Amino acid sequence: MLKIAITGNIASGKSQVEKFISEKYTVFDADNIAHQILGNVDRKKLGEKVFSDPAARKKLEEFIHPKVKDEILKIFEQNLNVVFISIPLLFETGFDALFDKIIFVQCDDDIRLQRLMRRNDFTEEQALKRMNAQLPQKEKMQKYLPPGNREIPSSHDWIRIPPEASWIHDERILLEAAQDL
Repeated sequence: MLKIAITGNIASGKSQVEKFISEKYTVFDADNIAHQILGNVDRKKLGEKVFSDPAARKKLEEFIHPKVKDEILKIFEQNLNVVFISIPLLFETGFDALFDKIIFVQCDDDIRLQRLMRRNDFTEEQALKRMNAQLPQKEKMQKYLPPGNREIPSSHDWIRIPPEASWIHDERILLEAAQDL
């Protein structure tokens, strides 16, 4: 089984990459898993609390991350040929060790800020709190991305999947990539 993580900082364009990949493959989403675990929690109120109070965010993460990891491991038990899982906090949680390949979607911070403010109707302060809760993109790329993983730049107002991303749709290439591991 080839296990591929899709990651990138908030408002980087991950959803567009997921949409592209999901034309042929199932893409599991760690955020959706976390939301299912939390149930009918008011996410807006929860977000306001945890992005204003680092201790509350830490407490939430200590509760939710092990449960999300358990669900990811259950997905792996399905023994599919290829598994794509979108995980925004891939490196922050240490979940990167669970995957064979990583697709990292990155975007200029100013564009991310504008996207986040527009998409979520956030003030600049609210958007920056969420952006600053994640490791900087550059640090992730330098520290965590070994050669052979894919970086998909998202520098336009809305992401455009570059031609080199078409490798995702070629199962032969995916299987060859798996053999290189």
